[in-house]
Amino acid sequence: MIPIDLTGKKALVMGVTNARSLGWAIGEQLLKAGATCAFSYQGERLKGDMDKLTAPHPNAWTEACDVTVEAELERLFARVREEMGGLDYIVHSIAFAPRAAMDGRFIDTTPEDWNTALSVSAYSLVSVARHAEPLLNEGGSIVTLTYYASQKVVPKYNVMGIAKAALEASTRYLAYELGKKNVRVNAISAGPMRTVAARSIPGFGSMYDKAAAMSMLGRNATQEEVGKLGLFLLSDLGSGITGEVTYVDAGYNAMGMQLE
Repeated sequence: MIPIDLTGKKALVMGVTNARSLGWAIGEQLLKAGATCAFSYQGERLKGDMDKLTAPHPNAWTEACDVTVEAELERLFARVREEMGGLDYIVHSIAFAPRAAMDGRFIDTTPEDWNTALSVSAYSLVSVARHAEPLLNEGGSIVTLTYYASQKVVPKYNVMGIAKAALEASTRYLAYELGKKNVRVNAISAGPMRTVAARSIPGFGSMYDKAAAMSMLGRNATQEEVGKLGLFLLSDLGSGITGEVTYVDAGYNAMGMQLE
């Protein structure tokens, strides 16, 4: 195993809710490698849990931030500038769609639910990158989290599939523009994971089991595997990779059908 030493590196991990969050899976790997990490979360209701999660890590701090509120983004990045001076890594683990938009038919998606899903789940990456750009050090890296429903129909994922497709396109455009500063932007497409967000997907349990049965490895990927891929893409080990969507789903996405 190649040791990764990120001592002196500074990261902002956005959208963590608890220990099962994919953002935390990546952030925990960054902390273990020695990076200083700021963790943002949506809403004060999560403060207690986040403080407990980061308490064992002296190189971590937390801040509430609703990415749809400009003033909160400005406050967060002002604190990053004050306490860190700059940034090497950003983890964007933010997505949301109203439950009603996933319970019903996609054709019945309302303009309000469409705008909410696209704003929170896709545009927020653009907004975060814009705020972060003056702080990003040369050689920096951004990673976001996506899902295979951006490419294929996953029943009941509905408007979130559209949002993930927009997120992946945004990844490519940001990678092109920030590449001039030698900043890389990539997306991780994780398979089904038992996260808080997954609970809002109708029939998730069945989806989880079927993905495991159909995958090449005969199982689902783990949070730890997502974390390790995030660490790789953020660090210099992934220095030649940008504008890409990398799958960590035990080979599910490459399967066409199952004969047994």
